[in-house]
Amino acid sequence: MTEATPGRRSGRQLPTADELRIWRDFIETTAALSSRLESRLQSDSSLSTGDYAVLLALTEAESQAMRSSDLAAHIGWERSRLSHHLGRMERRGLIRRQECATVPRGSEVLLTTAGAEAFQGATFPHLRAIRELFVDALTPDQIVAAGEVAAALRTRLDALPKG
Repeated sequence: MTEATPGRRSGRQLPTADELRIWRDFIETTAALSSRLESRLQSDSSLSTGDYAVLLALTEAESQAMRSSDLAAHIGWERSRLSHHLGRMERRGLIRRQECATVPRGSEVLLTTAGAEAFQGATFPHLRAIRELFVDALTPDQIVAAGEVAAALRTRLDALPKG
């Protein structure tokens, strides 16, 4: 590997058998971890990971509100997917939508008191599950390495065209 092109091997266009084995293990393990976290979040709080992502973004936002398009970009969802999900969350009283005063035909998503309470009630059990299923399984050095791997992958993905 060279410094200029991390992860690239000269002359190879396809992954080796070992690289494919590691890739498959990585994908299968992250899918299993995500599934376990989703299941725990649902059973502990009746929130999906999608609900939690929306509520987290709104909790961290100024005035606990965001334009729909900004929220979609922030959590990495297509706007149509977000719109359908927000409809379900709105029916449950977790969020409220209103027309955006500053953008014609734009809408704003606001965190409700019920949404803030649901998020607050879900956070401690969710963080406990992250500790149990992810953090406690790794050494401190492995945690650092996992962060470096995630950062390298995010950098690569951000540099590539979407699609």
